[in-house]
Amino acid sequence: MRLIVNGLAAIALVVTFAAQARANDFEPQIKEFYNSTVKAWLTDPAVIEAIKAQNAETSGFDAAKIDALDKQWRAEAKAGSGDLVKKVSGNALSAWLTKKKEEAGGKIAEAFVMDAKGLNVGMSDTTSDYMQGDEGKHQKTYGAGPDAVFIDEVEFDESSGAFQSQLSATISDGGKPIGAITVGVNVEKL
Repeated sequence: MRLIVNGLAAIALVVTFAAQARANDFEPQIKEFYNSTVKAWLTDPAVIEAIKAQNAETSGFDAAKIDALDKQWRAEAKAGSGDLVKKVSGNALSAWLTKKKEEAGGKIAEAFVMDAKGLNVGMSDTTSDYMQGDEGKHQKTYGAGPDAVFIDEVEFDESSGAFQSQLSATISDGGKPIGAITVGVNVEKL
């Protein structure tokens, strides 16, 4: 009986938390986290140079090429390994993002950087897809201009087991957008 009551209490707590979080009552704290932590990353030479290098490589990719790469990525991510995932996860920017995640003391569930096409440049954790360009995290930042910041709704992330909100921002070089970053902020740690 006690197990059932405790289980029901836990479910009620999760439902209550989810209902409150959906409205993203955490937006002021997420903005503060952006200003105190993430904003400085947008101009870091490690980030800028990695995006510029990938933009040079991917600028000629058409929709068919991007679709093929995204399908390859999804299959590799599902399998847990593959050449494309290893190429991104093993690069210097991914190591840099992983370090930033570790330094955040649990506030970051994931972090990844996208190029001008919305393709992953670096990541702290493997994303489910390679192409983010068709999603709000890229369209409402890179697509909106050099100073754009987008804070998405709070959702329960099954992979991290936490409630998070994705904070995304445009990354620019010389005032011109070159890519974007998304940071999954664990709102339970704010």
